[in-house]
Amino acid sequence: MKNLLSALVFAALLFAGSAVTAQDAGVALPAKDNFYLVLLIGQSNMAGRGIIDPADNAPHERVLMLNQDGQWVPAVDPVHYDKKMAGVGLARSFAARMAADHPDATIGLIPAACGGSSITQWRRGAFWQQTKSHPYDDAVTRSKRAMQDGVLKAILFHQGEADCGKERSLQYHALLTTLVKDLRQDLDAQNVPFIIGQLSQWSPWHEGRTNVDAAQQAVAKELPPAAFVSSKDLTSNADKVHFNSESLKTFGDRYYDAFLEATKQLAP
Repeated sequence: MKNLLSALVFAALLFAGSAVTAQDAGVALPAKDNFYLVLLIGQSNMAGRGIIDPADNAPHERVLMLNQDGQWVPAVDPVHYDKKMAGVGLARSFAARMAADHPDATIGLIPAACGGSSITQWRRGAFWQQTKSHPYDDAVTRSKRAMQDGVLKAILFHQGEADCGKERSLQYHALLTTLVKDLRQDLDAQNVPFIIGQLSQWSPWHEGRTNVDAAQQAVAKELPPAAFVSSKDLTSNADKVHFNSESLKTFGDRYYDAFLEATKQLAP
């Protein structure tokens, strides 16, 4: 009951915060059809743990992010706020590519990833203690807030490290399938590409990781529009857990290439 109450309070505050316009926060928004929204979900490698270089963190004039208070602000790293260690992620390089391809559009990033979260936390009503949040429900709430101002164009997903145990990995295909279907239903987003990034390849590729990888590739084929993004040759921070800053920028480019391929699956 306590967890449910906290989720309801969060939703109420977020929608109340929507009364504070982007103009109030010093940011002018384009017409709704020219505001392209990108939802970011998953665990820490989507949130980003790359080291921030202040010299390489200037905001793009047409890339915004929805902050923790539900306000649009210029997008700089860390885009996410799930944990204090949040850093460089893949979102800004993806958004820069999208902005370059659509010079009349502004890109709005919706950060909603939660470090350490299992695919079981990405279900309706599920609570994640580490971030004291409801990952799925909060992502939907934040997306609906953002969609008051713009149009959802892509869902970027990177997750799976928490589910590489042998037993969990065997459930992964079904749970990821449910996530994709539920999100599309709850956001009325049947034609929004769902882009799945591959697990890091520097860790031992044991049976559980193989199962998760196979499940992700299968779902990308089974639930179009969708695509799978290779992590080949990407490298890690010193922790050997998270992608480093340069690799995340490269990953963001690859996500955008995959997004372009996924859009070809849409009916003309």
